[in-house]
Amino acid sequence: MFKTIHLKDLKTSEVQNFLNHAIAPRPICFASTIDSNGNVNLSPFSFFNFFSTNPPIAIFSPSRRVRNNTTKHTLQNILEVPEVVINIVDYEMVQQVSLCSCEFPKETDEFIKSGFTKEPSELIKPPRVKESPIQMECKVMEVKHLGTEGGAGNLIICEILMMHINEAILGKNGMIDQQKINHVARLGGNWYAKISPENLFEVEKPNVELGIGFDQLPESIKNSKILTGNHLGQLANVHEMPDINPSFEDEKLKNIFQYFSGDPDEMETELHLYAAQLLNEGKVQDAWQILLVLT
Repeated sequence: MFKTIHLKDLKTSEVQNFLNHAIAPRPICFASTIDSNGNVNLSPFSFFNFFSTNPPIAIFSPSRRVRNNTTKHTLQNILEVPEVVINIVDYEMVQQVSLCSCEFPKETDEFIKSGFTKEPSELIKPPRVKESPIQMECKVMEVKHLGTEGGAGNLIICEILMMHINEAILGKNGMIDQQKINHVARLGGNWYAKISPENLFEVEKPNVELGIGFDQLPESIKNSKILTGNHLGQLANVHEMPDINPSFEDEKLKNIFQYFSGDPDEMETELHLYAAQLLNEGKVQDAWQILLVLT
C-alpha cells in the first residue's frame, strides 16, 4: 500500500518535512559570506550540489524561513558581496557546523560562536574554514529567487574558482580518496549520515560499452527466488553474454555438484546462493560462471 498525497493540500511545514526525509541524503554546503561592512557569516545548507564541470558550477539555496518569511543572512550578504566559500563538512566538524545554524543576530561572527578558524581566501573576500577538508572559493554568477512566500528557495549559482584540499585526504595518485573524507550527509529532522569507509561500496558504471540488460538474462536467472534486483543488475551490466569457460575451476562449485546432483531444484538453489555471495563480493564474472552451469 502507498500513501498518496497532493502537496498543494499540505501546510508548507508538512511539505518540508516530507521532502527533507524523502530526498536524502543531501550534501552540506557550509557557506562563509561577508557583507559590505565586513561582517562575516557562516551557515550550513543542505539544499546543495554541483551541476556543471565546465564551467565548474555549484548551487545552494538559503530558503526563506517558513514561520515568518524572512531571509537568511547568507542571502543578504551575497546580494551585497556576490562571493562565497563553500566549505565541505566532514564528521569531525559536524557538531560545530550545527551550532552555526542557530539564528544569531546579524552582527554575530559565527566563526567565534562555533570555534572555527578563519583562513584568508586568495581570490575572494569571505574567509575559509580552516578545519574543513575541502574549501572552494566561488564567485556568485546569479541569484534566482523561486518565490516570495515562506519556504521559497533562492538559488545561489556559483562558479568555483579555486579549491583548497587537505593533503591528508588525497590518494597516491594525487586525487581525492573517497575513503578518507568521512563526508556527512543531511537527512530529515535531526538525522545525519556519516559516510565512512565501512559503509562505502562501488557500483560499476557502463561507460562506452552498453550492458546487455535484464531482457537478455536467461529465464532461470531472471526468475530466481534467490537473486535480488541488485544482483540481476550486476549480471545485466556486462557488455556481452559470457560463455562457459572450460578452464574455470571452483572448489565450492565441485562440492555443490557432488552433494546435490540428485536433486536439480536443490542444486539450483545452492548455485544461486553461491552466485549471490560472489556478486556481493563484486565477483561478477565468477558468478556468471556459476550460473551458466544450469543454462
